[in-house]
Amino acid sequence: MNMVNVLFKREFAGFFATPVAYVFILIFLMLSGIFTFYIGNFFEREQADLLPFFNFHPWLYLFLVPAMAMRTWSEERKSGTIELLMTLPVTTWQITLAKFLAAWAVLGLSLILTFPLWLTVNYLGQPDNGIILAAYIGSWLMSGAYLAIGICMSALTKSQVIAFILSVVICFLFVLSGSGVVLEAFQGWLPTILVDTIASFSFLTHFESMSKGVLAMNNLMYFLISIGVWLFASLLIIEQKKAD
Repeated sequence: MNMVNVLFKREFAGFFATPVAYVFILIFLMLSGIFTFYIGNFFEREQADLLPFFNFHPWLYLFLVPAMAMRTWSEERKSGTIELLMTLPVTTWQITLAKFLAAWAVLGLSLILTFPLWLTVNYLGQPDNGIILAAYIGSWLMSGAYLAIGICMSALTKSQVIAFILSVVICFLFVLSGSGVVLEAFQGWLPTILVDTIASFSFLTHFESMSKGVLAMNNLMYFLISIGVWLFASLLIIEQKKAD
C-alpha cells in the first residue's frame, strides 16, 4: 500500500498542478447552486432538507465525472508517459487504484466544499443531519461508480474525446435504466421480475433511497461492487494493451 500512497500523492498533486481540479470544482459548485436554488426551488419548498441539491447529482456527474476521468489513461498513452510508468517497480493494479483514489478524493473535496448549503439549511431550519450525511455518502459512492466507468473507458483509447463520449453513453444507460420512462416502457410487456432487474442496475434506483437517508447494505454494496468491477475491467484492458 506504500506504493499506492506514493502514486496517490503524485496523481492528486497532478490534478492541482493543472487547472483540471480547479475548473471541475468551480463548475460543480456553480451548477450545484443553480440546480438547487433555481431549478430545485430550494426556498419555495420551505422544507429544511437538501433534496433539491442531491436530486440533481446523477445528472451533474453524468457529464462532469467523465470529463475528469477521460485523461486518466488517455493522457498517459498520448504523451507516451505510460511506457515510463510501466517500467517503475509497481503493479498495474497499484497504478489503477492510485489514479482512482486521487480522482475520487477530488470528487470528495468538491462535495465537502458544498458545506455552505448545509450551513444555510441549518440556519433556516432544523434538518435531520443524519439524512444529509447519508446522502453525502451516497453521492460520493455514486460518483465513484461514474469515475470507475470513466477510467475504464480512458484505458480503452488514447483519445480523450472518445473516452469522454463512451463514458457518458455508458453512464447514461446506467442512469436511464431506473427512470420512470424506461420502466413504464418495459412494464407493458416484460414480467415484473425482469423490470425490477433492469431497475436494479440503475444508479438512480440505488441513490434515491440513500438521498433520503437510507444507507441500506444492498445500495452500499451495489456502488462498491460497481467500482470494483469497472476498475478490474480497466486493469484487464491495460494488461491486454501491454501484451500487444
